[in-house]
Amino acid sequence: MQTLDELLAAGQGGSFDLAFIDADKESYADYYQRALELVRVGGLIVVDNTLWSGRVADPADADVDTVALRQFNAHLHRDERVDLSLLPVGDGLTLARKK
Repeated sequence: MQTLDELLAAGQGGSFDLAFIDADKESYADYYQRALELVRVGGLIVVDNTLWSGRVADPADADVDTVALRQFNAHLHRDERVDLSLLPVGDGLTLARKK
C-alpha cells in the first residue's frame, strides 16, 4: 500500500497499463482503488483469487478472507468506472478495464 501511495504522490496516476492484485484479501478494495488511480484509461487491473475455490458463492462460509472477497466482488460489480470479465481459472481471475 505504501508503494502505491508513493507512486500516486509522485504524480504517477494514469501512467500504468496494468496492475495485478494478489495480496491480503481484506485490503483488496484499498489496493483496487489505488490501482484504478494508477492505470490509464483502457488500462487493465487483474485481480487474483476472486472465486476463492468457489467459497465466495457459499453464503454459509463466514471465513474473514471469504467474506472480504465476497464484498470486494460486489463492489466491483457495482463499479461503473470499469468493464469486467471473470475468468474461471484457478481460484478465479477478474479483469477490470478502466473506462
